[in-house]
Amino acid sequence: MAGSWLLGTGVGTPGERPTAVLVAVRGEEGDGAGGPGTETSLTELRRLADTDGLRVADTVVQSRSRPDPATFVGSGKVDELAALAERTHADLVIADGDLSPGQVRNLEQRVGVRVVDRTALILDIFAEHARTSEGRVQVELAQIAYQLPRLRGDGRSMSRVGGGRMAGGAGMGVRGPGEMRLETQRRTLRQRATRLRRNASELARRRERTRSRRARNQIPSVAITGYTNAGKSALLNRLTGADAQVQDVLFATLDPTVRRISTGELTYTLTDTVGFVRHLPHQLVDAFRSTLDEVTRSDLALHVVDASAPDALDQITTVHGVLHEIGAGQVPELLVLNKIDTAPPEWVDALRRAYPEAVAASALTGAGIDDLRAVLAHRLIAPRA
Repeated sequence: MAGSWLLGTGVGTPGERPTAVLVAVRGEEGDGAGGPGTETSLTELRRLADTDGLRVADTVVQSRSRPDPATFVGSGKVDELAALAERTHADLVIADGDLSPGQVRNLEQRVGVRVVDRTALILDIFAEHARTSEGRVQVELAQIAYQLPRLRGDGRSMSRVGGGRMAGGAGMGVRGPGEMRLETQRRTLRQRATRLRRNASELARRRERTRSRRARNQIPSVAITGYTNAGKSALLNRLTGADAQVQDVLFATLDPTVRRISTGELTYTLTDTVGFVRHLPHQLVDAFRSTLDEVTRSDLALHVVDASAPDALDQITTVHGVLHEIGAGQVPELLVLNKIDTAPPEWVDALRRAYPEAVAASALTGAGIDDLRAVLAHRLIAPRA
């Protein structure tokens, strides 16, 4: 269920899923103003909202070359959005893109409900799904990084600047109660972030000691990576007999799961890592740096692709972009075309033509898993021969 961090306090009816309205900007040629495939991006945003326990009532899309700097969409669409939010009794509006603090403030004033962006929604999902102490620390750091530039006052009690009698006769430009309260909030968040970074550093050192032990024992490591909901955890379970959580939701797995596999004379570790998504918030990339290092330090990246996804090629491109961003672009990669039991055969054939060395498999049925094990063993043994 969406938390108060996303919705604010006193929002929604107890026992019912909060209602959301989505808003997006589509480029003049039909592509999203922030990237290609507005409809694909909106479909993903609906899934993100559903994962966070929200009910999507409707969507507003505007065709324009770039988002309006003041209100994201134009004035007419803002009025349409306000009427739609009132008609559907929406609890919040979610923008398919990043909003500046000014855009959020202006939209909330015009629409009359809480407004958040794609990044805030993803952060809320991460906060809900983090289970370990490391995961919770990383998510909270990302939330603080997102919140700090967006702190603002609301109403007279939070006015930013005081003057005249408000400031005790000290004149214009003197800090008022709102300014002081905002500074207190910023200071509290920065102090909290400092403590969290210390905790994160200690957890990162523990993870590094574990990696060093594996390296000393000459145990190769394979990191499972890929787009969210591509079936990474299911593949880990199929290959190792593990019991990693498998759900048909986005970002079901945030905390790395490490399992050891022994096949003949070869022993290696297989690590399930967090999935990626379009426009993955940079706050999360920064906060999860130590966890994502499982990929950068691995001997092989097992890139799992949902072959049944219509935008599988775009998902591969997105993952490659994030891997390069975290410094894992040079890690050897083995592409796995998962979910071939549900993917149209012509889609699988097209992907195999684009990536001839990819292995087609199904974590659900076990089809192609023996071939995958054989290729994994060959790829891990070859560099050591």
